[in-house]
Amino acid sequence: MIDVCLLGTGGTMPLKNRWLSSAVFRYNGHCILTDCGEGSQIALKCAGLTFKPIDVICLTHFHADHVAGLPGMLLSMGNEGRVDPVLIIGPRGTRKVVSALMTIAPGIAFDIEIAEVENFDETFYFEGFTVTAFRVRHSVECLGYRFDIPRVGKFDIEKAKSNNVPMKIWGALQKEEEVEYENCIYTSDMVLGPTRKGLRLIFCTDTRPCEAIVHNSKGADLAVLEGMYGSEDKDERAKIAMHMTFAEAAAIAKAAGVRKLWLTHFSPSMPNPEEYIMEANSIFENTEIGFDGKFEQIHFID
Repeated sequence: MIDVCLLGTGGTMPLKNRWLSSAVFRYNGHCILTDCGEGSQIALKCAGLTFKPIDVICLTHFHADHVAGLPGMLLSMGNEGRVDPVLIIGPRGTRKVVSALMTIAPGIAFDIEIAEVENFDETFYFEGFTVTAFRVRHSVECLGYRFDIPRVGKFDIEKAKSNNVPMKIWGALQKEEEVEYENCIYTSDMVLGPTRKGLRLIFCTDTRPCEAIVHNSKGADLAVLEGMYGSEDKDERAKIAMHMTFAEAAAIAKAAGVRKLWLTHFSPSMPNPEEYIMEANSIFENTEIGFDGKFEQIHFID
């Protein structure tokens, strides 16, 4: 399973009950922060989370409502005792932007590693999961993120026995390790059944609808997509500002066949996004309004 928590669901400027864009994903001891708008530190504390475990930060783009909270966040991580390196993934120019922001946060006790996405998309490999950054359509270069957790097949006792695999090494092979035992090499495919469906999550804000979002969201268990505007009369405004409406986000979720859609990144002119949920639900029924602190554990489906 993977834990998902929205820290801030606002766009452009914070409201008294809504911080700016940020979310946290936790899996297998890793903690990934996506975007870090102003107030992300406070939002993280309000959600009952801590700073220290964050080891990957994914930035969508460099507008202030998505990165202005980064210096304070990194300082707080250091103050909580972080010493291991932190990887920051972002668009071209991330190294320069982070360096400029860190002028007001000197003395960080851990290394900051930068990975700039140069291509249309790029995948980063971690222990047990991958992060894929892909280009979307905004007024500046902007990325969406796909998180994939693969899942191996079930252990097949009959298969192990038919392949004469010693019981002593079953456990290691179930963990996909290759084992040499009594001068023989044994591999996980000798004891495991077919690969099972893993988990897929999408985080994508500040964009017009585009095929890249649909493609990367195919079969996702959860898509967190921006819904900057809720009402139909904002369609032209959304096109001009290069953002999405509730209806457009719902249409993407439907086309991609996702299990669930969370809307986020609401305009400050929309203090009560719940008022507009019906239109989104009419397009994609399993649409929910995001809010600061919204939390869910996403489980594997057997």
